[in-house]
Amino acid sequence: MTNKPLKIMYLNPVAANPEVDAIFAEMARDHKLPGTEVHVTALPKDQYGFSHIEFRTYEALVTRGIMRAVRAAAQEGFDALAIGCFYDTALHDAREISGDMIITAPCVASCEIAASLVNRFGIIVGRRKWVNQMHANVVEYGHGERLAGFYEVGLGVDDFQKDHDETARRLKQAGRKAVEEGYAEALILGCTMEIGFYKELEKELGVPVIDPSIAALKRAEYAALLKQQCGWGPGRKWSCEPPSETEMAKFDAFGSDEPAFGSRIIIAAN
Repeated sequence: MTNKPLKIMYLNPVAANPEVDAIFAEMARDHKLPGTEVHVTALPKDQYGFSHIEFRTYEALVTRGIMRAVRAAAQEGFDALAIGCFYDTALHDAREISGDMIITAPCVASCEIAASLVNRFGIIVGRRKWVNQMHANVVEYGHGERLAGFYEVGLGVDDFQKDHDETARRLKQAGRKAVEEGYAEALILGCTMEIGFYKELEKELGVPVIDPSIAALKRAEYAALLKQQCGWGPGRKWSCEPPSETEMAKFDAFGSDEPAFGSRIIIAAN
């Protein structure tokens, strides 16, 4: 029996931006399986004008957009969705109302992959500001004892793609410190906008380097494959219980007519 194409979404939880959207679409095109259809999406710019969500303030403000996008994707019949921010913004919230659709995100996906490859990994982040929140997530996911540390490079989210040579220099410097001083056996790039540098770092440093956007995409794809082949989907007992459809309708929780997505690039199964 021929399996139907997998259908997954990579949601960038910031304002739609053609240049950034194209970067993630290229990533999906290069790394998806032939039988997977990928939709690369972002939030409506007129509702959520953020180019990054480095601050909890911005995260709180875009969470509504993420939840509406997740709800819309579930209703469209997607098998899995990746929330494309290394904070894993609204991961648990989104899982609660995703229906049969599986939700993942860059930090949890990258940690799972790193833990399958090595005993100890370091995470390269843009700014020290990010570390407290990301460290809490890594510990919550059960990987605290594997963490060699966080290594910042003094760049914000919007800075990584401005000067590739300078970004690469800083990433290599931080990666070398993680490997030689922190004894990291693998590295995780702690921002989805660090996309495009992992191969260069692997060659320079001699350890696996995990790009979190690719990790999230492939983890979503793998989850969709397991769902299709084994029937493993989201649990809905106890802490995984969703709000009832009746109550959500009563509260008009998703009643807005505003569009859920500000952009969408479709990479067809082939």
